Amino acid sequence: MGLADFWFFVIAVLWTGFFVLEGFDFGVGMLFGVVGRTDAERRVAINSIGPVWDGNEVWLIVAGAGMFSAFPGWYATMFSAFYLPLVLLLVALIVRGLSFEYRGKHGGARWRRVWDWLRVGGSLLAPLLIGVALGGLPSGVPIGSDHEYAGNFADLLTPYGLYVGCLLVLLCALHGAVFLTMKTDGEVRRRSEELARRLAPIGALAMLAFVIWTLAAMDNRVIAVVIEVAAVLAAGGVLWFVRAGSSGRAFALTAVTLAGVVLTIFIDLYPHVMVSSTNSAYDLTVGNTSSASYALTVMTIVLAVLLPVVLVYQGWSYYVFRSRITVDDLEQQEAEQDAPQVETPTGD
Repeated sequence: MGLADFWFFVIAVLWTGFFVLEGFDFGVGMLFGVVGRTDAERRVAINSIGPVWDGNEVWLIVAGAGMFSAFPGWYATMFSAFYLPLVLLLVALIVRGLSFEYRGKHGGARWRRVWDWLRVGGSLLAPLLIGVALGGLPSGVPIGSDHEYAGNFADLLTPYGLYVGCLLVLLCALHGAVFLTMKTDGEVRRRSEELARRLAPIGALAMLAFVIWTLAAMDNRVIAVVIEVAAVLAAGGVLWFVRAGSSGRAFALTAVTLAGVVLTIFIDLYPHVMVSSTNSAYDLTVGNTSSASYALTVMTIVLAVLLPVVLVYQGWSYYVFRSRITVDDLEQQEAEQDAPQVETPTGD
């Protein structure tokens, strides 16, 4: 395996890590208004991801930067072809991020309601758009002999890509519901468990349909088939563990399911990075889009040094903020903040 092949699988891992980590953030963003009936309950759901959501988005930035650095030809064609969806993705991520910061800046109910809807819309639109883009890679889009995109916006909306986008939205919602059963208590946790029970069988059936479609349409490798089977079994096991009250194991299985979707796409795509629906001779591959060997060598050294640091830091942050969040916790924090500060006299 050469450095170009190595970096293709690094990028696949980065996209997988993004969906495993940011996936439950998206899910909580979609569902916080469903599991929270009062403002305090909605804030409990939001606060469950408050310390980690921005760190999880780093995986998206690194994945994009890795594509730009390791495969400039792939980056140029894909980001020009998916220009409008990517602009919409940036808007979705921006308004979603702003909603975390600005929702509590004003006490008005209308103000909070606007930011709540923006958070829901951004959390739903982001995985949908990314899924449509990723699903369009192996199913094919019009690419000319000059490796330039030769189609229009409608050509990006392939049936397989649209299904992958909708599937990722569904799985992120399930991932988020299960996460809330681990991180909250009281009524929010009860509603999250009920929602997870309803979403789990739908997610399992949707995952099974994805596997059948992929097996029928793609040149499947043995390892991809193994991953697909594992993902279907994991999706089916979520309901069992949710009903058993084992939210940690259910969360691990939703993570496996999401990872299975993303890894399947990249494994079946390799050694291509984009498939041309115009002519197979115009396909973009790992070999004809990669950077020079020196650049890939430097990137590999940087990856070996910095990736462990990032993993240790993120693991530490999850450990620090591992406790459950309740309405009583919020009320206690607000009471402490509103309490008058008493100065301690000094012995001058």
